[in-house]
Amino acid sequence: MKNDLPIKNGIVIPGYELEITTSRSGGPGGQHVNTTDTRITVRWNVKKTSVLNEKQKERVLQKLQARLTRDGDLIVHNSSSRSQLQNKQLALARLALEVSKALQVPKKRMLTKIPKAAKESRLHAKTHRSTIKKMRSKKIKYD
Repeated sequence: MKNDLPIKNGIVIPGYELEITTSRSGGPGGQHVNTTDTRITVRWNVKKTSVLNEKQKERVLQKLQARLTRDGDLIVHNSSSRSQLQNKQLALARLALEVSKALQVPKKRMLTKIPKAAKESRLHAKTHRSTIKKMRSKKIKYD
């Protein structure tokens, strides 16, 4: 319960499905970087999860296919902070955000009817333009 990750609408990834590993962080920092494992990697398998139903799994797999491994693992890294705990919180938050975005169902577009006045004004403009062009083509006779 303590390590569970809430996503949205009552969907919670249990802590035992998340694999959290640490490693040495790159970049500047001097001796501190060389001695502490502050980079956090969170791995969650979408295909084997018990949290999502088949429809939700299919949606997540389709939306995040560029970010998933062949086995269906979604991997999130974070090494922005010098604190391991802060990096863990940021990585988990990012994982939750990506999964919730992938689960979002797009709204169906409602077809709208064109108003009668708009149709009439368009047709009126067409006839008006037509008469202008007809007036140009008439030849004037000089007696």
